[in-house]
Amino acid sequence: MLHTRSCIRIWDFPTRLFHWALAICVIGAYVSVKLGGLYMDWHVRFGLATLGLIVFRVLWGLVGPRYARFSTFVRGPGAIKRYIQGAATSAGHNPLGALSVIAMLAVLGFQTISGLFISDDIMTQGPLYGRIDESVSSWLASWHERNEWIIIGLVVLHFVAIIWYVAVRRRRIVGPMITGNARPQDLPAGTPPTEDGPMIWLRAAIIAAAVTALVLWIRSLELVADFSFS
Repeated sequence: MLHTRSCIRIWDFPTRLFHWALAICVIGAYVSVKLGGLYMDWHVRFGLATLGLIVFRVLWGLVGPRYARFSTFVRGPGAIKRYIQGAATSAGHNPLGALSVIAMLAVLGFQTISGLFISDDIMTQGPLYGRIDESVSSWLASWHERNEWIIIGLVVLHFVAIIWYVAVRRRRIVGPMITGNARPQDLPAGTPPTEDGPMIWLRAAIIAAAVTALVLWIRSLELVADFSFS
């Protein structure tokens, strides 16, 4: 169903699943690295899962439904300026929110990729540690640690934006990311619903399977390396 009695379907299920799965993985990676010790194995697992989610979202942003595509919500400085000045926008991510999406994907993408090549010099290392020059690995490790603060800053900014939208603009933006449906009064007139149906699900399943295979392959490289050095 694309419509409910009084709502319009905006967010497809794969996009919503990605959003909440990413939140769980980011929280899990942060908590596990702070606990340290044996929990570092979970830090690596959460990191690999985050990498898979980021790759999925990038691909989904190219071939996913209307409001999930980058071409729908990524706009230039002019559109951002007009939005700040009060201009109406289409459904989905607004031009300013698009910057947050791109920044989060880029920062988390760097964090997960850099984590593949580094070690804590104690007991934990990324699946691809030792496959690049040690000086490059050390550089990545230093930025992996610094980048944590950038991630925290973006997360805080994300929560501040949510509070501002709810308190100032009186728009419900959390509910639609749970149910997929938005109220007509929160959308521009004539907003069409997002695409749905078997082909969307099939497309998501194919991408998810390919991404899962990629992550499992990366993980297997660490197992091969451990076996060769044992």
